[in-house]
Amino acid sequence: MAEPIRVLVTGAAGQIAYSLLYSIAKGDVFGKDQPIILVLLDITPMLPVLDGVVMELQDCALPLLREVIPTDKVEVGFKDLDAAILVGSMPRKEGMERKDLLKANVAIFKTQGEALEKYAKKTVKVLVVGNPANTNCLIASKSAPSIPKENFSCLTRLDHNRARSQVAMRVGVPSDSVKNVIIWGNHSSTQYPDVHHAIVNHHGKEMAAYDAVNDESWLKGDFITTVQQRGAAVIKARKLSSAMSAAKAICDHMRDIWFGTPDGEWVSMGVYSTGNSYGVPDDLMYSFPVMIKNKTWKMVDGLAINDFSRGKMDATAAELVEERDTALTFLGA
Repeated sequence: MAEPIRVLVTGAAGQIAYSLLYSIAKGDVFGKDQPIILVLLDITPMLPVLDGVVMELQDCALPLLREVIPTDKVEVGFKDLDAAILVGSMPRKEGMERKDLLKANVAIFKTQGEALEKYAKKTVKVLVVGNPANTNCLIASKSAPSIPKENFSCLTRLDHNRARSQVAMRVGVPSDSVKNVIIWGNHSSTQYPDVHHAIVNHHGKEMAAYDAVNDESWLKGDFITTVQQRGAAVIKARKLSSAMSAAKAICDHMRDIWFGTPDGEWVSMGVYSTGNSYGVPDDLMYSFPVMIKNKTWKMVDGLAINDFSRGKMDATAAELVEERDTALTFLGA
C-alpha cells in the first residue's frame, strides 16, 4: 500500500462537499490503492455539522480512509497537503453587488493562499471551486509565491461537462461519445462554450460536432446560453445551487490531474494565462483546453479561432481583467 496522501476540502460542511467526500474517500479520485487522510476545514459555527459529516464518513467503513481531521484552524487544515480543494467561499447574498462579493472572497483566498505558502507542500495541487473561482484562484496563487503558478487551477469542468452533455443529448448519443469541447474564459455567464473543435462518435463514426448536430443557429445561440446560465437554472429549480454535478466535476478535474487525460483528448481548466498562444491577456486564471501528463497540464496550442469565437473569448477575458484589477485594489496591490 502507498503512503497516505493528505487532501483538504474547505467548506466541508456544505452541500457540495457532502456529495464530494464519499467519492474521494472511496478512491474514485486518487486511485483505488491510495490511502487518504481527509482534512475538513470550515468556519467555527459549522463545526457541529462537520462532526456529523465525520461520523458519516466513519460509518461508511471505507478501507482507504485512514483518518478524518475536522478543523476551523488554517494551521491544521493546510499542513503538509498533497491536494487542496477549496470549495468554501462567501456566497452572494440578496442585494449584494458583485464587487462586495469579490471583496469578501479576496480576503478569504488571500488568507488561504498565505496558509498554503506557510504550511502546505510546495508540490500541492490546488483546485479552487468557490466563486468567483477564477479570480479567487488568482488571489490564492499570488498569496503563495513559492508554490508554482501551474499548481493552481480553478473549476470549469462542470461547464465542460454541461457542454458535452448538451451536445450528446442533441445528437442522441451517450456523453462519452462527445469529446474536445472547450470552455474559454471565466466561470461566469460570459464563459464561451466552444464546439468548433469537438468530435462526436456517431454510430461508430467520428465526425465534427458541427456536422453531427447540423444546426448552426442552435450551436451559436441556445446551446451557448444554456451552458452559460445552467447554474442559475438549477438554482431556480432546486432552490439550491448545483452540488451533485459540481462534486462530480471536481472529481473529474482532480482525477485527470492525478492520472492524466486520454491520448488525443483535452479537458477545460482555469489555468494561469501568462504566455498563452491565444492572445488572452497575461496574469489571469482563464479557462483553456489542456492535456495532462505526469500531473502537469499543457495548453492545447494552435487551434484555429474564427471571428465569432474571438469575440466571445475577448469578452470573457475583459470581464476577468476587470475582476482581477478590482480584486487587486482590495489587496492594496
